[in-house]
Amino acid sequence: MAISRRAFGIGLLAASAAGTGGYVYLRQHPEIAGRFGEPKRLSGFAGGEKEGFLANTRVRSLLERRFGLILDARRAGSVEMVRERTLLDQKPQFLWPSSSVLVELARNSGVKISRDQVIFNSPIVLYSWDRIADGLVKGGFAEPAGGPRYTVDLLKVLKAIIAGETWEAMGVGGLFGRARVVSTDPNKSNSGFMFAGLVASLLSGDVIALDSLGRIDGEVATVFRRMGYKPPSSGKLFDDYVAGGAGAQPLIVGYENQLIEWVLQDAERWKRVEASAPSKPVILYPRPTAFSAHPLISTDRAADELIDALVSESLLELAWEEHGFRGPLGTIGKARNTLLQSRLIERVDQVLPMPDAPVMMALLDRLATA
Repeated sequence: MAISRRAFGIGLLAASAAGTGGYVYLRQHPEIAGRFGEPKRLSGFAGGEKEGFLANTRVRSLLERRFGLILDARRAGSVEMVRERTLLDQKPQFLWPSSSVLVELARNSGVKISRDQVIFNSPIVLYSWDRIADGLVKGGFAEPAGGPRYTVDLLKVLKAIIAGETWEAMGVGGLFGRARVVSTDPNKSNSGFMFAGLVASLLSGDVIALDSLGRIDGEVATVFRRMGYKPPSSGKLFDDYVAGGAGAQPLIVGYENQLIEWVLQDAERWKRVEASAPSKPVILYPRPTAFSAHPLISTDRAADELIDALVSESLLELAWEEHGFRGPLGTIGKARNTLLQSRLIERVDQVLPMPDAPVMMALLDRLATA
């Protein structure tokens, strides 16, 4: 049957409209687009605290099977990845640091951002050991919060460290020398970067501003100088904490999810360690603290849909259930795992905002020579 020119034109127009509509629909629904065609490969950098999440076979399977994405996510310090030319010159398609302030630092470094969005959260906490935490309670620096968790008056601890108090004077027996709290290198890693901002704001009495930085930067430098060696990543510092025990690493700065993830990764290993260890790991929630938001920065439009995939309910629930990351607004997930519930506090009420990017840049310069 011959087709008239008019019918052919209408058919061509309809096919074109259907194609365009399909493209738009699939673009808005990457979970459906991922089921067709070849997976899209994306490369970039992510902070060490998300290494476990990105290596999780269930996460990788969901990304590939449902969203059509395969990631080559290399580990890099959050501050390094948005500032170091050697990393940026590798043309990463995405950067996944651990603080919203770092999005501004990325822009200041000349990174062209296609899209950015916070994926999940984790508050900054202190990790210690039960006998040390009990000593800090006795010394009036901390309070029990039920189970293996405590709250701590961070300003009081900082003032004792700046004053050069010994562990013994703070109520903690059996440790050598002056008290210290160890973070990562603030010029390389986000947990040290955020801790520097938190310390500066606490010592100034408010969110630190550029015109008042000179009043307290010397005291902030003293806190960091007393740390000695500062590892370049939060993952490395947490590994040193677990391996070193109470004598080597009495008090460190980390993310809330790190101990939870370590426990959940191998529950049997955790039970063996807990049963035989002379001291047990505990979380101390600083009052106030700072929230580490984890913004994914897409530097290539091809990576924009990675943001939609990561904020899907299935991946956010996995981030909570298996890695202890809180969702948007600091909310906890649906799962009620006793290993999670007994160690985390449900609400983190006292949160200080991070200082502006220019303030943090000035503070980093001061700490680089401390």
